[in-house]
This record gives sequence, structure tokens and C-alpha cells, in this order.
Amino acid sequence: MNLRKLAAALTVPALALALAACGGGDEGGTSPSGAKLVKADTLTICTHLPYKPFEFNEGGEVVGFDIDVIKLAADAEKLETEVVNIGWETIVSGEALNSGKCDVAAGAMTINEEREKVMDFTEPYFEATQALMTKKGAGYASLDDLAGKTIAVQEATTGADYVAENAPKDTKIITLEDSALMMQAVKSGKADAGVNDNGLLYDFVKSNTDMEITSEFQTGEAYGFTVKKGGNDKLLEALNKGINDKAAYDEVYKKWFGEAAAQ
Repeated sequence: MNLRKLAAALTVPALALALAACGGGDEGGTSPSGAKLVKADTLTICTHLPYKPFEFNEGGEVVGFDIDVIKLAADAEKLETEVVNIGWETIVSGEALNSGKCDVAAGAMTINEEREKVMDFTEPYFEATQALMTKKGAGYASLDDLAGKTIAVQEATTGADYVAENAPKDTKIITLEDSALMMQAVKSGKADAGVNDNGLLYDFVKSNTDMEITSEFQTGEAYGFTVKKGGNDKLLEALNKGINDKAAYDEVYKKWFGEAAAQ
């Protein structure tokens, strides 16, 4: 699994799952550093669940690597955190931020030119590749082996783009709304293989021993968090400080991946 560098200020505030759009009726506020907030004293995070281990529900609380990295910045700003679960397309289009549903968007989101046109990204906080997951022993070691077969992908992801561009022409591609449906399609036999980010698929394989990762595709991807385009430079600065606090970042990284981030 690919690794990286970075980090931020320690401690972890409380996390609540917001079931409805934030910002409606709340007069908002600013953080101590001047970051704009849709809800006073709270850093509101939009994400799309589940995407384990980056963000997922555990015991009624949203947890994960992305959430803990953002909490580093929130803690330094003396803010609580609240999570809004929202459609992925609403996030990557910039609509969630533009409509005031949240202050920051997260979701193991690859930085690319299309998304940079509609959102402002932090510095990269995680490097990733795409991976190929199959049933154990199925014998599919590459996309070429899947000619005439079915590959499951998650909509609006770089994995979906990679398969569309690189799979054999007679490959059937099924596009599913979220990562859980994509992975279950492979496990249930609805699809012969699936492609998505390596961190997500390795975590799934750990608890599903009938599955395996047979290949990785070096796509040079890096994840970033996003704020409203041209609208929250102070929050962007606070998030970048968190990402670049190496000691705190490494502690979060080890919590979720069992080892320090590669330099």
C-alpha cells in the first residue's frame, strides 16, 4: 500500500453525525484564525459514507483516517467537528461547499484539474494507487485478463475513469453509487473484479479472506481536502498546518495503517 508525508496539532474533539444539511438557519461564525464557518464553533465536514478506513460509521459515530486528520486542524482552532453524509457527486461538483452545507469536504478525494476548477484543495495528505480486487484464486492478474468479463467501479471516481480508459473494449463495466456496493458486487459474484483506491480495497480484503488484491496501477494520485473555491483561505491555511505537523500526523497514520507514513 502506498504511503506519504505530513501531519498536525494533537487531540480529538467530539464528532457528531449530521443527518440534515448544515448551515440552514444557523448564523455561522469564524474560527480564532478567521476561517469562515457555516455553524458557530464547529468545523462541518461533508463526506460520502462508507469509505473505510478513511470515513465510516462505527457505533453511531463517523470515524476514520480523514476525520482524524481534519480533527487536528479543528482542535488547533478550538472547534468541535460535525459530519454531513452527502452524495459524492454533490461533493466533487463543489455544490456541497457552495450551498453552505459544510466548511470542508473529505472522502479520500484525488486532486485533479477538473475538481480544482470548482474547489480549493489543501496540500496533498495521502498518496494512493488504484487496485484490482477479485475473488481469491480467480486468476485475474491484470485488466487485460478481464476481456469479456465484468468490472465493478464506483461512480465519479478516478478508479472508474481508469477502467474506462484502460480496460479491454469488450469488458462490461458496472457503475455503482458507493464503495460498499462496488465491493459487494465482486464478493457476491455480480462482477468478476473491482477497481478502486488501494487503501479502501486492502482494508476490505483484511476482513474478507475470500477476496484478494491481484494488481496495483501506479496512477500518481494524491488526496486532498477541499474548501469553497476562492472563499475560505484561512480555513485552507489551518488545514494545511494540520497536514504538515509531522508528529501529530504520524500518530494518526499509525492508528489507522499500523505504521508511520513513508517519507
